[in-house]
Amino acid sequence: MGALVLTPNLATWGIAALATLGVILRPFSWPEAIWAVAGAALLVLLGLMPWQVALDGVAKGTDVYLFLVGMMLLSEIARKEGLFDWLAAHAVRAAKGSATRLFLLVYLVGTVVTVFLSNDACAVVLTPAVFAATKAAGVKDPLPYLLICAFIANAASFVLPISNPANLVVFAEHMPPLGRWLATFALPSLLAVLVTYAVLRLTQNGRLRSESVATDVETPALSLGGKVAAAGIVATGAALIGASAAGIELGLPTFVAGLATALLVLAINRGGLVEVVKDVSWSVLPLVAGLFVLVEALEKTGVLRMIADMLKSAARADPAGTAWASGAIVAFGSNLVNNLPAGLLAGAAVQAAEVPPKIAGAILIGVDLGPNLSVTGSLATILWLTAIRREGEDVSAWAFLKLGILVMPPALAAALAALLLV
Repeated sequence: MGALVLTPNLATWGIAALATLGVILRPFSWPEAIWAVAGAALLVLLGLMPWQVALDGVAKGTDVYLFLVGMMLLSEIARKEGLFDWLAAHAVRAAKGSATRLFLLVYLVGTVVTVFLSNDACAVVLTPAVFAATKAAGVKDPLPYLLICAFIANAASFVLPISNPANLVVFAEHMPPLGRWLATFALPSLLAVLVTYAVLRLTQNGRLRSESVATDVETPALSLGGKVAAAGIVATGAALIGASAAGIELGLPTFVAGLATALLVLAINRGGLVEVVKDVSWSVLPLVAGLFVLVEALEKTGVLRMIADMLKSAARADPAGTAWASGAIVAFGSNLVNNLPAGLLAGAAVQAAEVPPKIAGAILIGVDLGPNLSVTGSLATILWLTAIRREGEDVSAWAFLKLGILVMPPALAAALAALLLV
């Protein structure tokens, strides 16, 4: 009897694992979304998950879909209106011919964008700007600069609650006030950002030394549409901070701001809607929906209850050890299932187990920082991959992992130590 009860659970776990592996490895070079959606569809077709439950899983991602659409619209409008080219020219001028100075400038801008606009925005908005900057500077190998966009998007994603949508998922209705948040995460965030920069700089030093950066870069004029796009990005940042302070979900304000900016620019240009819609990376949405369905399936097999019970008993026995272990396990586990579903599972387990704040904080750091290990660890990195592929660049899962294994663990150790020992 026990084997009969277990078999559907094993099948569900197996399909979820294979779908996740497909997202990571992209067999036949098929897009990540195909594997996530195929896994979700297979669960329904085999009767392992009622279609109503699958739809519930899809519906849980509504706020994330709205957030992504808003950000992608903002990015596409800004790109088409030349805002990124204009910013790039100024960045190259500020670098004064130094490849390492340009590297630092990109890192600082990436940090600011992540903190105030979220990690997904850093991937979507900053990556095209950085590519434009390296092109304007005559850089032969733009990859060291593009890698910054991927790594800082996760490293700086717990400075503020709005810096990563996963933060809102982990704490849910128990979100700490902003003052307590900063007191808890300011030092861990600072160390994560500094250690990530140091390792990235060391690993990319050889490439940067052989690089030359142009100084005589012509600064293009910024059109009215470009100015409106810039204002839209700033307004979106302000709206996100306001929404976060008021405890409002971030998806709708981002969607409204992105759509309003796009429509205003299109009205100024008297057209261009088809081009914008055509160039937005819509495949990200079914990917996220598929991941939400896979998590919903895992939750129905009792995984969540099991995790919550283990977390609760471990926290009672050894709070400090549990915080270290849970932060590390979640950090590495996020790379197996992507940190969005990992955050959903971990957040639900944290609420169910009612763990101490330090353990919840360690889990949050694991969810946010852990994905710097692999190319599919976070949605931000997948969005970054999509953005660099559009520019003719690519990074294999293995190449990213070889760099991630150097970057992520020391940053994670420093952040957890700051959280738990200070």
